[in-house]
Amino acid sequence: MKRLDKYILAKYIKTFLLALALIIVIIITFDVSEKLDRFISHHATFWQVVFNYYGNFIPGFVNLYSPLFIFISVLFFTSKMAGNTEVIAILGSGVSYRRMLRPYVYGSMIVAMLVLLLGNFVIPISNRNLLEFEEHYVKSRATNYYNNIHFQSGHGEQVFAAAYDVPQHYATEFQRDLFDEDGSLMQRETATVITYDTTTANWICYGYAKRTMKPDGNEEVEYDDGGHRDLGLEPEDFDLLSKDITTMNTPALIRHIIRERHRGTGLIKEAQIELWQRILNPLAIIVMTFIGVAIAARKSRGGIGVHLAIGITIAFAFVVFMKITTVFATNGNLSPFMAVLLPQIIFGIAAGFLIYKAPK
Repeated sequence: MKRLDKYILAKYIKTFLLALALIIVIIITFDVSEKLDRFISHHATFWQVVFNYYGNFIPGFVNLYSPLFIFISVLFFTSKMAGNTEVIAILGSGVSYRRMLRPYVYGSMIVAMLVLLLGNFVIPISNRNLLEFEEHYVKSRATNYYNNIHFQSGHGEQVFAAAYDVPQHYATEFQRDLFDEDGSLMQRETATVITYDTTTANWICYGYAKRTMKPDGNEEVEYDDGGHRDLGLEPEDFDLLSKDITTMNTPALIRHIIRERHRGTGLIKEAQIELWQRILNPLAIIVMTFIGVAIAARKSRGGIGVHLAIGITIAFAFVVFMKITTVFATNGNLSPFMAVLLPQIIFGIAAGFLIYKAPK
C-alpha cells in the first residue's frame, strides 16, 4: 500500500469514526433525557444502563446507519481535499482518477465486511439483550410471561393461549382450531393447561378435549387428562421474543424461514427481507462511497456546504426508496430479494454514471 493509499484510507476511517462518535453522543443525550425517568422508576443502575442498554443499542445503530455515515464522511473529507486543491494535485501528478479511487474501495470494503459480520451475528445478540432490558426497565413487563397469545401454526391452523410461562414451558387455556379450504371449522383441540416435557419432546395436556366435526354435522369428542401428545408445536412458538426476527442470528433466521414455509403460514416475507438486508445492505456502503467521491471531488464555489446539501438530498432519496421497495415487498408482489437489491442497483448505476462524468 503506497503513501497515497494510506493517506486517503486514514482520512476515510478517521472521519467515519469521528462522525459516528459525534452522532452517537447526540443520540444518547436525547435518549437519556427521554428515558431517564423510566430508568429511575424501574431502579436500573448506572452500569446496567451503560452496558446492558447503550452497550447493546450502539452496535445496532451503527449497523443501521453506517451507509449514511460513510456517505457524509466521504463527502466531508473529500470536499475538503478538493477545496485545498489536493485532488487536483493528485491527478496532476500523473495518478489516474481510477487509481485515486483505490483507497476508497479499500475503506468501503473494510467497513462493509465489519457491517456484514455485525448484522449477521453480533446485532441479533445485542437486539435480544436490548429487548430484555427494555421489558424489565422501560416497559414494566417481564419477558418470561405472555398473555393472550394468538398465532398461525400452519396452513388453516390457529392457536390461542390465555397465558404462557417461558421458563416453565406451560400455557393455560390452550386452543387450536383447524379449518378447511372453505374456512369451516374441522377440528378443535382444547386444554386447561399444557406443559412441555423436554425428555419426550411432547406436551403433557391437562383437561384435554379434541372435537372433530363430521360431514353429517355430528361431533366426535376425545377426552384425556395428563397424557403426552405431539401437538406439532415447540415452546419457541409461544415465546414472542424468540419469534422476533431481529433477535435471530442468520442461521437461526434461515431455519425460521424454512419452518414457516413448510407450515404454509405465509408469514415469511418480513423474515426474508431481514435476511437479504443483512446480506446485501453492506453493498450500500460501497455504492454510497463512490457517489460521495464523485460529488465531492469536484471543486465548487460553495465548498463543503454545497456538497453536503447535495449529499443529504441523495441520502434522503436512498432511504425513502428503500422504504418504498420494502413496503411493496411486504404488501405487494415484489420479491424480498429484489426489494433489497433494487435500491443498490439503481444507486449503483447512478454512482457509475457520476464516476464516469467526474472531471479527470
